[in-house]
Amino acid sequence: MDIFTLTIAISIIIFVAIGSFAGRNIKHLDDYFVAGRRAPTLLIVGTLVASVFSSTIFLGEAGFTYSGQMGPYLLMPAVACTGYIYGALLFGRYLRRSRAPTVADFFGRRFNSHRVQQISGLTIIVALGGYLLVVTQGAALLLSDLTNLSFTQSLLIAWVSYTLFTMYSGSQGVILTDTLMFLLFAVATVFFISFIVTDLGGIAAAIENLSGLESKPGIASWHGVVGPGTEWPTPMDYLIWTLILDIAWSVVYAVSPWQSSRHLMAKNEHVVIRASVYAALAVIVLQLMIYGAGGLINLTNPQIEPAESAMIWAAKNMVPEFLGALLLAGIMAAALSSASTFLSLIGFSASNDMVRHKEASEALSLRFTRGVMLAIGVIVLVASFYFPANIFWLMLFIGTVFTSSWGPVALMSVWSKTITESAAFWGMATGFVFNVVPAGLQAFGFIDLPSYLDPVLIGSVVSLCTIIIISRLGKVSRKEALYRMRLHRTPAQEVDLKAVKTTLLAPAILILYGCAMPFIMSHFYVLPYQTGSGELLADGSINWLTGEALLSFSWALVYIPLGLITAKVIINSYSPSAKIKNSYTQTAVKH
Repeated sequence: MDIFTLTIAISIIIFVAIGSFAGRNIKHLDDYFVAGRRAPTLLIVGTLVASVFSSTIFLGEAGFTYSGQMGPYLLMPAVACTGYIYGALLFGRYLRRSRAPTVADFFGRRFNSHRVQQISGLTIIVALGGYLLVVTQGAALLLSDLTNLSFTQSLLIAWVSYTLFTMYSGSQGVILTDTLMFLLFAVATVFFISFIVTDLGGIAAAIENLSGLESKPGIASWHGVVGPGTEWPTPMDYLIWTLILDIAWSVVYAVSPWQSSRHLMAKNEHVVIRASVYAALAVIVLQLMIYGAGGLINLTNPQIEPAESAMIWAAKNMVPEFLGALLLAGIMAAALSSASTFLSLIGFSASNDMVRHKEASEALSLRFTRGVMLAIGVIVLVASFYFPANIFWLMLFIGTVFTSSWGPVALMSVWSKTITESAAFWGMATGFVFNVVPAGLQAFGFIDLPSYLDPVLIGSVVSLCTIIIISRLGKVSRKEALYRMRLHRTPAQEVDLKAVKTTLLAPAILILYGCAMPFIMSHFYVLPYQTGSGELLADGSINWLTGEALLSFSWALVYIPLGLITAKVIINSYSPSAKIKNSYTQTAVKH
């Protein structure tokens, strides 16, 4: 057994053992569904990051930047990650306040409707079932590529690895193993990229050399490789596509079940906000390193096929064996962490949201939920043998389903006084259908949509219009209105000056980050890029009128205001003065 196989095997055994051990403490449904609602900041950060990182980013997205899109993936200011922060402020903290066991259950309570709970649960089962299929196949592809195991054998090992402890320990095991897996792939990524950059002569030298790469001209530019043979005829087509996708994914990070459900496990609302800010920063930093690594691999070998195996090739050929083994173990951990999250959410929805069951005890409810989770897992396993693996594009399609089906309803459930039960139901349904159907027709070649008519945009617009029209034709019930009003009452225990001071550290770091990034980007990316591409001004200074230079400053425009808004919301919501304001609100509601 080589060092790659041995390292992955040891890490899997450790994760399964720890996850299974956590299941020994499961005594109540709250323990199984939401980890007892007592998770601290570190565990919420760990599960937020680990549940979004999987084989898709290390294989699919790194392969995408390797193929030609490194520049825009590094230069553009991670708009998608803003969803973590505004999602926590506008939705996540209210979701936790509801104390629902699942996000779909929250929608059912908010609109006093089991069919709304069912339609949201159905989208979880269908969309996350597809996502679980993708990450399971990704883990199997990695195992089969590294060992002498066949794809079938690798698929069985990957499936058993996450199914056993997820079925037994539920959220309690998932959140613990997620955090351990997050720490593993984060540390592995840092050491991996540090070695590669050093070996290539430093960041500046590597970017300068990449800007003149003849086999993939434009890979380091602000728009990447575009034109004949790509999905984007012009740089403007790419810009429109990536902006729509980034905004869509920001909504995914804000309200999707595998992200927002983590808030239900948090110890309090301060943990929700802190963890969301720190998770956003962690995701951004790790993405920059992984995307950068994907592009830089071209300086050693620009001919890797398929592109999705670029990181695997680099782990075997560009770094010492132990470091490569550590990275591959981290990639496997990322795949298993996402798989365990998706399986748990699908199982919870199938058992709690789709049917009304009346078991005589919590023990019987737990047994029923575990049985349903096992059945779902078996279905995914069988499907994995028949569906072709296309990690990157399937990930983009499946993930953004929640933007159109959940985005408008989720945010309006907290902030709209006029959205009705029927509007919520049909808004979710039409958002799902008008995203999936155009995307499917496009995937099979029946239609060819321009960049500005992305299926996620079509679904979101149709969903929003449906909600507005149906809400005007109906009336909000008193029970719905009262539930929403109660959501806006800040719990007395959350109003704590000491906690506020600790929570304010998060937006302060966010503001500092926004201030630092323009200088980092201009010095370590724009200057060497323009040196290599010959775009420097005659006096040797940076040409600030290029796309690369302008994008380097956009980080400040995004993250400084976001940090200031976050700080203002924290102070207004949780400082002692907010307690007085909240008491007036509660009195008004009673009368």
